[in-house]
Amino acid sequence: MRILFLGDVVGASGRSMVLKSLLSEIKDKKIDFVILNGENAADSGVGLTEEICKDFFNCGTDVITTGNHVWDQKETMMHIEKENRLLRPKNLFEPSPGKGFGIFTAKNEMKVGVLNLMGNVFMKKSEDVFEAAEKFMQRYKLKEHYDFLVVDFHGETTSEKAAMGHFFDNKATLVIGTHTHIPTNDARVLKGGTAYQTDAGMCGDYDSVIGMNKENSINRFLKKKNTKHFPAIGEASLSGVIVDCDIETGLAKNIENFIYGGELKNSH
Repeated sequence: MRILFLGDVVGASGRSMVLKSLLSEIKDKKIDFVILNGENAADSGVGLTEEICKDFFNCGTDVITTGNHVWDQKETMMHIEKENRLLRPKNLFEPSPGKGFGIFTAKNEMKVGVLNLMGNVFMKKSEDVFEAAEKFMQRYKLKEHYDFLVVDFHGETTSEKAAMGHFFDNKATLVIGTHTHIPTNDARVLKGGTAYQTDAGMCGDYDSVIGMNKENSINRFLKKKNTKHFPAIGEASLSGVIVDCDIETGLAKNIENFIYGGELKNSH
């Protein structure tokens, strides 16, 4: 069983690379289940739309996770109520549209649980993420409710993400960080058998500032007036992880970085 997780898709550049390359990568890498974080996939670089969701599903994506930009395109609040493959952070204040957890069927008929969480440090206000995770683990069990569990932890700080990885160790197949758009070099299987990486990186143009136009980003830091954010439009790199899963235990046998195309790949 192989699961591919792709980090935050940023703007038209990241979106087009996913649409162009994902199906062939699924076939080449023998992937059974695909999750991507789509919260930055709109042309503006924030939010996503119903049409974008359909495009991702049509090119091989099984589940879309999100984060703090989930409602930036207002139509998402209605679309998420009818599309159970689109998740928002489970620990958003209730009542919020949609849901933050689902159990899905992979191509090989295995059941994959996907849990979307958002950190509390330097993020939009949400319910205590560790309390939400603890309540979740009290209710759901690996190999009892699902064969595998993937946790997308959308957060700013490495310490909060690392703590959550250890918190879920032996209870999840993969805990993967999103939001900061830079792939970290710490992919490993924790002692209890859970695969972990602090951040998956992004699917976007890396000749940028985390996917956004670099000149405009510098001008914002220089506090120049009337500077607006918009995504970089060069060729994107796809960035994420591939996890080889143990069918008997539901835990990870191996995790490896996945980087394909664009500026990031060509820099090696």
